[in-house]
Amino acid sequence: MMQAGFVAALLDPDLPVPAGLVAPDGAPAGRRFDVYRNTVAGGLTRVLEAGFPALRRLVGADFFAAMAGVFLRAHPPRSRILMLYGADFPGFLQHFPPVAHLPYLPDVARLEQALRDSYHAADHRPADLGAIPPEALLGCRLRLAPSARLLRSAWPVRSIRAAALQGGPSPAWRAEDVLVLRAGFDPEPHLLPPGGGAMLAALIGGATLGAAMDAGGEGCDAAAVLGLLLAQGAVAGVECAE
Repeated sequence: MMQAGFVAALLDPDLPVPAGLVAPDGAPAGRRFDVYRNTVAGGLTRVLEAGFPALRRLVGADFFAAMAGVFLRAHPPRSRILMLYGADFPGFLQHFPPVAHLPYLPDVARLEQALRDSYHAADHRPADLGAIPPEALLGCRLRLAPSARLLRSAWPVRSIRAAALQGGPSPAWRAEDVLVLRAGFDPEPHLLPPGGGAMLAALIGGATLGAAMDAGGEGCDAAAVLGLLLAQGAVAGVECAE
């Protein structure tokens, strides 16, 4: 109970200093605790600012800081690795009333979290598909790189992020499927062609390449999707029937 009260007071400036805290000279530790509290809250806010730069740009720095304060009180860190803090932020935004009029924000946050996850994912060695005949490849299952992340959104999340961070054009308000890949050190979000999201979802779910292409539908540009995977070295393994 004492630890829970300490953490709650540490993250909420409206709560009093926990009882029993004293400075080295035995005096009440109120001022010292306030400094510590501000340092912790400020540090966590900066982690969120670094992890969700497009989101911060979209809502403004002051609003983002206030929103981060609400979030960190509801979702204190569960890991000592602070660079990973904020995985719950997209879900938090889904139910945060002040941004209900911006329904695309949770998916923008999901894209930024996918980029963070991809950055910290394990390395891999791209698979060599050159020795597999094209007709045989259709019956194979492709395992994507650990850093690959698929986001299927009803909103133009990649275009919104580009407009926020790079001053790109105003997005056309349509659904976008995005594949995050890390060919080198930094991951990048790639906009998928029509049907590409369904095709990749099937591949990730364990379907053969042929079945995944069928899942993409009649208008799916399967060659473009497969070309993207190969160009980015995003196929980590292949399993073909004997």
